[in-house]
Amino acid sequence: MKTTIEIADGLAIKAKAHAAKENVTLRSLFERGLRMALRADSQRQRFKLRDASVGGRGLQPAFRGADWPRVRDSIYKDRGS
Repeated sequence: MKTTIEIADGLAIKAKAHAAKENVTLRSLFERGLRMALRADSQRQRFKLRDASVGGRGLQPAFRGADWPRVRDSIYKDRGS
């Protein structure tokens, strides 16, 4: 497949120099890099957030429907803030 990509000038210059030094085409260098990136992405495990919830029955009745400033003020009450 033929396609056009835009890359930073500095990266293109380095890629061309590297390809010339390794005696490979720019196309093969890009294909190798893409294969490596795709392989690394497929092997990477997805992040999974552990369940850190605690037992309870949700918000205390006094805070149901309260806005954040009220909840925050209650958290820091008598703590110097």
